[in-house]
Amino acid sequence: MAPEYRIEDLAHTSGATVRTIRGYQDRGLLPAPERRGRANVYGSAHLIRLRQIADLLDRGYTLASIKELLDAWDTGRGLGGVLGLVAEVHGPWTDERAGRITRTQLMARFGGEADDRVIDEAVELGVLERLPGSGDEFGVPSPQELAVAVELYAVGVPLSAIGAQLRELRGQVEQIACRLLEFTTEHICARYLGHRPPSDADADDAASMVRRLRPLAQQTVDIELARAMRMFATRHLEVHLAADVPAEAESAARSEVSVILPASTIEAVGSLVGPSGVGAFIAAATEREVNKRTLDSLVSPLRDN
Repeated sequence: MAPEYRIEDLAHTSGATVRTIRGYQDRGLLPAPERRGRANVYGSAHLIRLRQIADLLDRGYTLASIKELLDAWDTGRGLGGVLGLVAEVHGPWTDERAGRITRTQLMARFGGEADDRVIDEAVELGVLERLPGSGDEFGVPSPQELAVAVELYAVGVPLSAIGAQLRELRGQVEQIACRLLEFTTEHICARYLGHRPPSDADADDAASMVRRLRPLAQQTVDIELARAMRMFATRHLEVHLAADVPAEAESAARSEVSVILPASTIEAVGSLVGPSGVGAFIAAATEREVNKRTLDSLVSPLRDN
């Protein structure tokens, strides 16, 4: 015999409240119960539906979106492909496995500075997770991220600066992720998700596309970050090394000498900056070349090694 529930029993079994169940009925998310005399009777279909709603809410769907999905299911269109797409998107986007760490281990790694305030901030940032029933052990969603913090602390970066940098970096990375998502949605995924809810076939195709695009996003960011880091690090090094040019070299670079230039060169510069700016332009170009050659002389021994 199929199980039957009063609303209180259904609430207890499903984990929802009586008020929530009635609210779902009012929104059309949950079928009406069977009326028997003066009692309302719910069945296993109601329990399954409540669990489906709870699962979709956990995945970030709104009640309005859930109603569209359930309406499609009720009309025979199915939810298998959609739920497969949801699982693909909500699944791990990295091969890294979460770990655990004790409070004692945290204190050891951060020189005794991992007090309650620091731990609270790490939990807020998602670097650590509190484990139910354990006050001395924490989950570590990304051991690599924690290892970076440990290494930065070991070379002298204060914990407060590490946390502030992570907050700033996370905001910038989230903007990049949002832009990449908009790009892929516009040019790729729109063909699969042009109607709501998508068919099982379209949802399956979209899930397959997510699997293909996921590593490409990370590869693109890694490549561009490496390029930008090299460019800015080189500029930074040039500025600091140029500041350490020996005094005699700087004096020689700035001494005033008379130089005869071809008339064609003067005319070409004049056409670019005007007749009044010829002298300043040539002086600046000369100084840049002197600094470049001085820098090359300083860096070349490092390259040879």
